[in-house]
Amino acid sequence: MRILIMGGTRFIGVHLTQILVEQGHEVVLFNRGNLPAPVPQVKTIIGDRTDATELKDKLATEDFDIIFDNNGRKLIDTKPLVEIFQNRLQQFIYMSSAGVYLKSDQMPHVEGDTIDPKSRHLGKHEAESYLMEAESPYTSIRPTYIYGPGNYNDLEAWFFDRIVRDRPIPIPGNGLHFTQLGHVKDLATAMCQVVGNPRAVRQIYNVSGDRFVTFDGLARACAVAAGKSPDEIKIIHYEPKKFDFGKRKAFPLRMQHFFATVNKAMKDLIWQPKYDLITGLQDSFENDYLVNGRNEADIDFSLDEEIINS
Repeated sequence: MRILIMGGTRFIGVHLTQILVEQGHEVVLFNRGNLPAPVPQVKTIIGDRTDATELKDKLATEDFDIIFDNNGRKLIDTKPLVEIFQNRLQQFIYMSSAGVYLKSDQMPHVEGDTIDPKSRHLGKHEAESYLMEAESPYTSIRPTYIYGPGNYNDLEAWFFDRIVRDRPIPIPGNGLHFTQLGHVKDLATAMCQVVGNPRAVRQIYNVSGDRFVTFDGLARACAVAAGKSPDEIKIIHYEPKKFDFGKRKAFPLRMQHFFATVNKAMKDLIWQPKYDLITGLQDSFENDYLVNGRNEADIDFSLDEEIINS
């Protein structure tokens, strides 16, 4: 199939592109051209998706079977793309987020849960709603926290920074909030399982790891991945309401239970995560954190010091 990926040169897009090419698909990327394609033979169309006129000029004469919209954040990003290819696609696969769900007493989140009207990801849900109303052959993917090689968000690296330097790990609350991480390669594999799958059309899927972990448990898992005993690390619990961090981020995860069932994706997509948490974190530590020399980088621990000194 001929497949267009919006983005394709960072994190999810890199792994997705590699798998699709290995499967024999013709992959085309659309991005600003700031980074090279992850696979040399892949064609890149350079343009700015936020400019609807430019988007149409660059893509209107192209034909694709599938589109992966990996970097649309709001309806205004996705609507012009859908309009260009109206009635011309087999599937439109949209990258949403489990962050759209309203905080709930009943967990894990399932695909039909109530949407948080104040979510910073609300624009993604509005795009999902538009795709549904437009009767587009869409599939929406809702990951929880994504980790693994190429992660440009401080998630696992935040823990590794402290572990490799034998620093205390400040964790808000009592450390018992449950969260959920999904390895980027598992996510990309699930996305590929949507391609040509009639069961996935007009469906929404939570995609992540198939187990949940506490904040403290995540810190210990990161220690194991970094080659240390979980008993070696020192965890400091603190009450975040006692601090005024402003817009500064003292901890990489939201302080609440946040996890979703992936049973629907496992069933419909005939998919199962390859990585458990430890092997996934080891992959990230060895093939990203150390490779990029972050273990020797100058890291700002000023917020940690503010917490510890209190």
